[in-house]
Amino acid sequence: MTGEGTVRLRPPNNRVNERAVGWWRAQWLVTTAVPVLVLGVLGALIGPARAWLLGAAGIVAVAGLACTVFLPSWWYRVHRWEVTDEAVYVRTGAFWQEWRIAPMSRIQTVDTVRGPLEQAFRLATVTVTTASSKGAMRIEGLDHELAAELAGQLTRITQATPGDAT
Repeated sequence: MTGEGTVRLRPPNNRVNERAVGWWRAQWLVTTAVPVLVLGVLGALIGPARAWLLGAAGIVAVAGLACTVFLPSWWYRVHRWEVTDEAVYVRTGAFWQEWRIAPMSRIQTVDTVRGPLEQAFRLATVTVTTASSKGAMRIEGLDHELAAELAGQLTRITQATPGDAT
């Protein structure tokens, strides 16, 4: 893309909502609790493998709790998003950061999703689907009211943007 409609890779300006840290922690706790519970129950029921199963449960619990404490705060510092009249910018990732841009002319659909945990934290995810083979862009951890406004804004901008002829 060149000319006056140039879209450049640059850091997006907006952080996700602060409540996203709690939401991510809750997700880690649920994700950790399920295998720990399964391993613990199996350890209690299967005597010959008890030490191995309970040991594995302990390792999973420690690793999961470490991730619960450290990763959400890190993600909060890294995850960014921004919408301009030209494009949607998203930066995500922990170890491998991904920066994506979706020009407005390439946007096909805009969806807002609120899972049960997101609802508990009054958050939502905006999914922007484009013609890209990479798949949809997700802006997670937004205040649910901001997500609804953002979906409306993206819809208005994309309707006013001529399609890409390439």
